[in-house]
Amino acid sequence: AALPKATILDLSCNNLISLPSDFCSLMHLVKLDLSKNRLQQLPLDFGRLVNLQHLDLLNNRLVTLPVSFAQLKNLKWLDLKDNPLDPVLAKVAGDCLDEKQCKQAAVKVLQHMRAIQSEQDRERQRKLQAEREMEKKREAEQRAKEAQERELRKREKAEEKERRRREYDALRAAKQEMEKQTKKETVQTRKPSSNPRPPQPQRHKHSWSRSVLRLLLFMLLCILCTVAVCKLTELQHQPLCISVNTLYEDVVAALQNHKTLQNMLHQNSQQ
Repeated sequence: AALPKATILDLSCNNLISLPSDFCSLMHLVKLDLSKNRLQQLPLDFGRLVNLQHLDLLNNRLVTLPVSFAQLKNLKWLDLKDNPLDPVLAKVAGDCLDEKQCKQAAVKVLQHMRAIQSEQDRERQRKLQAEREMEKKREAEQRAKEAQERELRKREKAEEKERRRREYDALRAAKQEMEKQTKKETVQTRKPSSNPRPPQPQRHKHSWSRSVLRLLLFMLLCILCTVAVCKLTELQHQPLCISVNTLYEDVVAALQNHKTLQNMLHQNSQQ
C-alpha cells in the first residue's frame, strides 16, 4: 500500500493464505503474479484493479472468483491451473498451456463473470422488485385495513347516532304523552265547574226557595212589629190595632189549647 503507483508485482511462492482489502488500492498494477501460494479466495473488491492486464493465479486453493472480477476490463492474460475450481468455472477457464490459451482463458473467464454479475444484478432487481411489490401489497393491505376500520368507525358512529335519535324520540314521545295525559286529567278535573248548565235549575230552585223564605220572614217580622206597635204604643186603641190585638189573642188562645204546644211551652218555660 506504500507503493500506490506500482505497476508490476511478483508475490509468487510465498505461502500467502489471503490478501488484505488494502491490497486493492494498488490500482496502477498492470502485471500481478500470485502463483504458488495458498490463497483460498481473493478480496471481494478485487475488481478495483481496473488496469490489470496479466494475472497469474497458478497453483493456489481458489474455488471461485469474486463477482467484481468482471470489472477487470483490461485483463488479457490469465492462468488458473492447479486450483480446485468450481467445475463450471474450470471448464470456462480451460488450460493455460501456451500464450493463446491463457489469453482465451482471460476472455472467457471475464465473459463468465460478467454473466454471473448480470444474473446477480437481475436477481437483485427481481428481489428489489419483489420487495417493492410486497411493500406495495402491504401498503395496499394497510390502506384497505385502515379504510375498513374507518368504515367500521363510521358505521358505529352512525349506529350510535341512530340509537341516540331513537332514545331522544322515545323520550320526546313519552314527554308528549305525559303532557297529554296531564292535560286530559286537568280538563276532566275542571269539567264539572266549567260547565254551568247542569246545576242551573238547582241554583234557580235554591234562589227561589231563599226568596220565598225571605218573604215569609219579612212578613212575619212585619206582623210581629205590628203586634208590638199595637200592644205597646198608644195606637192600641185604634180600630186597626184593636183588630190586630183581637186576632193575636185568638191565635194565642188557640195555640194554648193544643197539648203538644203546651208541653213544649212548659218545657221552654222550665228551661
